[in-house]
Amino acid sequence: MDKMRKKSPQRLIAVLVFLVFLTGCKKEQAKEETPTKKAEESALSDPLPSWNDGKTKTAILDYVKDVTNSDSPNFIPVKDRIATFDNDGTLWSEQPFYFQLFFALDQVKAMAPKHPEWKNKQPFKAVLENNMGELMKQGKTGLLQIVAVSHAGMTTDEFESNVSKWINTAQHPTKKKLYKDLIYQPMLELVKYLQDNQFKVFIVSGGGIDFMRAWAEDVYGIPKDQIVGSTLQAKYNYNNGQPTISKLPALDFIDDKEGKPVAIEKYIGKKPVFAAGNSDGDLQMLEWTASNKYKNFELYVHHTDSIREWAYDRKSEIGKLDKGLDEGKAKKWEFADMKTDWKIIFPEN
Repeated sequence: MDKMRKKSPQRLIAVLVFLVFLTGCKKEQAKEETPTKKAEESALSDPLPSWNDGKTKTAILDYVKDVTNSDSPNFIPVKDRIATFDNDGTLWSEQPFYFQLFFALDQVKAMAPKHPEWKNKQPFKAVLENNMGELMKQGKTGLLQIVAVSHAGMTTDEFESNVSKWINTAQHPTKKKLYKDLIYQPMLELVKYLQDNQFKVFIVSGGGIDFMRAWAEDVYGIPKDQIVGSTLQAKYNYNNGQPTISKLPALDFIDDKEGKPVAIEKYIGKKPVFAAGNSDGDLQMLEWTASNKYKNFELYVHHTDSIREWAYDRKSEIGKLDKGLDEGKAKKWEFADMKTDWKIIFPEN
């Protein structure tokens, strides 16, 4: 991995984006104005204990209190309380590469003993030697081969099993933590706070939908059917009475930028009233949310903590926040500044 990190991020970004995009309710009360038991319990204490007191935390609490108050002119019926969250860089980290890329490379390495020919065959040779520069030279054709062996050519059950094993054992190369432990405690609290107040929370991410569904429900408490992401094509096989769905190495849909509002309309069918992201890839989702007739809330997670996590925005090739930074400030959206707004970043195990 040392060789990989030395390569130019400008040359690497095309590879990363291509690969990551190629992969991948609570019942209403009889009376909507009646708060749930969980909401009542949360109200007795701080529902966002990992957030420092300040403008952003206050804005979140005030918003939820306002739109769930049946006496408020801004009251939102439970059926319309839709919240959407990006995943990479919003719910968990995304540096130095998208974590799904690490998964793909690790899968190739895990399968290598059964494929001794890969030692002398590109693009697998480059992966096994941790030579990202050489891997990039293989272009789209090489990446399709990586996708084919790590994400496709298997049933959805087999893929989910592979992801589950990886997410429970694989460690980040520099943080030395499991990838699933590099989730943001303040955002976990925010998701739960919204759920406790009868918001239906969705993940809407550029990451692979099957990749996220294999672990995100257990980690975030967001049901699998409320996870939307990029998809590969798939094929149904009756299989002599044992039906399977197999993943194909062909792109179906990219859930990023303009694709996010399209996916929200296609899979959710309602415009969100609350949306959170961290990059320009989330800008259109926040714009779509801001056009809701109901009072809405747009939140950007701003990576400003180089000590506890990473600091990046305009010049980053991963999770670039440039246009969104300007538009968000101009429209007075909220920004969660990691360095100043969050007491802790990752869960304290």
